[in-house]
Amino acid sequence: MSKIEGERAFHPVNIAVLTISDSRTPENDTSGNVLVERIERAGHRVAARAIVADERDRIAAQYRAWISDPAIDAVISTGGTGLTGRDVTPEALSDVVEKEIPGFGELFRWLSFAKIGTSTIQSRACAGVANGTYLFALPGSPGACKDAWDDILVHQFDARFRPCNFVEIMPRLKEHLGV
Repeated sequence: MSKIEGERAFHPVNIAVLTISDSRTPENDTSGNVLVERIERAGHRVAARAIVADERDRIAAQYRAWISDPAIDAVISTGGTGLTGRDVTPEALSDVVEKEIPGFGELFRWLSFAKIGTSTIQSRACAGVANGTYLFALPGSPGACKDAWDDILVHQFDARFRPCNFVEIMPRLKEHLGV
């Protein structure tokens, strides 16, 4: 069974939070606020935060900017993962990802099914890695952000979590780049 083991040290991760929305502002970004609060409560650092409109090129540009920043280890975005015409976050993510993490979306939907039933089929939550940076695209609801963080990401961003976690393989994410 997975668990936190005390013989390993905790290592804070630098995480950027990206809200994708045509209507959110810093004053009403509830999902972004949920992520920031949970990231900081877990002992990690919010390295950057932004809100961009539901436009594929703008979303991909923000991902690329943070992927190229060595001070950012991971990007968690919220919004734009649904099925409507303006939901283009997975497409923008695919424009920049070098390796997909298909298990993230699969696990998110599996966990979500217990809470919202078959409505989870409308989620296109996804994840990947680019230039050694983890990228996660979450739905735009505060509940989905809570579920993704509390049930998946808080554990994977804790170096003490066994049997394995994202933190312990971070130094090897750029091997293919010769870095």
